[in-house]
Amino acid sequence: MEHLTFDYPAQRAVTTRAHVGVVGSGDLEVLLSPAPAGAGGADSTPLTAHVVVRTSVDGYSHIWKSVLDRFFTRYDGAAAIEINDFGATPGVVALRLAEAVEAAEEGDNV
Repeated sequence: MEHLTFDYPAQRAVTTRAHVGVVGSGDLEVLLSPAPAGAGGADSTPLTAHVVVRTSVDGYSHIWKSVLDRFFTRYDGAAAIEINDFGATPGVVALRLAEAVEAAEEGDNV
């Protein structure tokens, strides 16, 4: 089991939560929530997105970084994102991240 963390700059606050996917063979779950208090607040801390990945597959941190780098070229929300993975492909990861953003932006808090 591998535990990875990534941080990305953000431009806007996220105000709602979302939960998509399930932890099952070849799939993953994404939990998206607003960034913790203080991120971009009065103390002028820059807004950031913080991602924690827990994966059953070791040795693929470079792939995770590539997928997340690409995602954050399009997404600018200051969110805390937890990904619980059970062997999902990069395509499934990208799909679940997009679903989480859509659910949060539409207020569909599954």
